[in-house]
Amino acid sequence: MNRSQSIRKDELGFTLIELLVVIAVIALIGGIVASNVVGNFNRAKVETTKIQMKQIGVILNSFKLDCGFFPTTEQGLDALIHKPSGRECKKYDPEGYIGDKKIPKDGFDNDFIYISEGNKYTLKSLGNDGKEGGDGIDKDISTDDPEF
Repeated sequence: MNRSQSIRKDELGFTLIELLVVIAVIALIGGIVASNVVGNFNRAKVETTKIQMKQIGVILNSFKLDCGFFPTTEQGLDALIHKPSGRECKKYDPEGYIGDKKIPKDGFDNDFIYISEGNKYTLKSLGNDGKEGGDGIDKDISTDDPEF
């Protein structure tokens, strides 16, 4: 084996520093992609919640057309599935107002908060953290908000 062949064999591999640089670049790109995916996923949860609230609003309006009032806080959203007790609804749909007999949850898999005295209603989601207040993805979403 001559000297030129042995030099070529030594130059065939990557150095440790080159490998570390490549791994660092891949990690950096992975971090950027992951943060964008998580951000989009969180925005999708908020948008899903708003869509669910609008759909429930349409169902509540159907209930009001038939009954002349919105379900009260005490009757809750369950009145959309089972005929409520208390104030009588003479034209209540015997099948209920939600086909699959399940009250939808918000995009964060939490129950909606429903408040009503019968003339108007407020539907609310407490956001990702499930607590009052918050910012960003933890911010409460309410039908009373002007931006809703």
